[in-house]
Amino acid sequence: MRGQLPILVAIWLMQFVNYVDRVVVSFAGPSMMTSLGIDTATFGIVLSSFAFGYFLSQIPGGLLADRWGARAVVTVGPLFWALFTGMTGLVSAIAALIAVRVLFGASEGLSNSASYKLIGDNFAEKDRARAVSVWVTAFAVAPAVTGPIVGWLLASYRWQEVFVLMAIPALLVAGLNYALIPAPRLEAVHVADPGTGSNVRQVRREPTLWLICGAYGFWNVAYWGFLGWMPSYLALERHIDIKASGMLGGMPYLFGLAGGLTAGLVGTRLGRGGRPYLLAGTYLLGCVALYAAFASATLAMSVAALSVAGFFIYAGLTTYGTIVIDLSPPQARAAYAGIVSTAGQLGAILAPAVIGFLVKQTGSFGAGFACMSAALCMAAACALALAPAARQHGTLAVGVLARPEA
Repeated sequence: MRGQLPILVAIWLMQFVNYVDRVVVSFAGPSMMTSLGIDTATFGIVLSSFAFGYFLSQIPGGLLADRWGARAVVTVGPLFWALFTGMTGLVSAIAALIAVRVLFGASEGLSNSASYKLIGDNFAEKDRARAVSVWVTAFAVAPAVTGPIVGWLLASYRWQEVFVLMAIPALLVAGLNYALIPAPRLEAVHVADPGTGSNVRQVRREPTLWLICGAYGFWNVAYWGFLGWMPSYLALERHIDIKASGMLGGMPYLFGLAGGLTAGLVGTRLGRGGRPYLLAGTYLLGCVALYAAFASATLAMSVAALSVAGFFIYAGLTTYGTIVIDLSPPQARAAYAGIVSTAGQLGAILAPAVIGFLVKQTGSFGAGFACMSAALCMAAACALALAPAARQHGTLAVGVLARPEA
């Protein structure tokens, strides 16, 4: 993968900053709720507003990447992240805050499908699982380091000032993407390619597409519940001070880093036919760990179980990403990933708000953990349903739609 190293470095750094910017709100949540005088239900809507914007931009981002090239999308996109990250700290009305978070989510969502396209177009099939596993480590490293960083910043600055400061890394990423990602070859940018739209319409009718959409959507319920509410759960129910103990809140994400890398190694050995089983296994083990986290009698046991949950939740992300690239037709790779991600983001939209509502109504995070665990079980069922197609066809049925690459 040596020749593709600059591309992998670029998308890793972009994803790292992407996730730092989006999870700042989770670690700053207790300060924001106190400052703005809002309850958990309202803050859940703030968290879900990002996911709604992210949902809206998945297919447009994929179409733009397929038409104009991924480099253009991942260079322009971070400029808008910077704008809306900074604006989060400049608004005080709840309606304005929600609107800014929607726009922030839309700007970050534009580059998601482009990353899948960059891996699919530039890495051989045998290298993709490892490439995805390295890329996915950014999803775990970012929240792991964000806890200590934001905890330190919140001890010295108001939460509004923290958001303004966090706009700076996104500007740096835009420049790095332009420098490290090569301009696409003319034949690789499928301008006015009539086959692309036809392929996308055809794959939408494939049952396997909707199974991977279902797996991703249900997984997102657990993932965004975990990402959005875990710091607040530790602060509100386990009574730790996130400002003073940001590292403790970051521990589950360090285990997520290990989980993503481990899944990359195992997925490479299993190949296409075995990956659905690996995906289902990570979901079910994550479900068990989430139950153990809430049922634990002590803070130490709860954090340990959350760390195990993080390991398997992020292992599932690596395996899912590899399966999506396996499925996607080369001529419409980013658009295909955009369709899957759009369907999946429905879970991301619902989870934070639903969990916030459940916490408010019950006075406990128990129902929220039950919701995340049930979603992982449903995701596992979808993943297992993919397995027969993987064994029978190898290419998971939709590979026949792929045209030879130029």
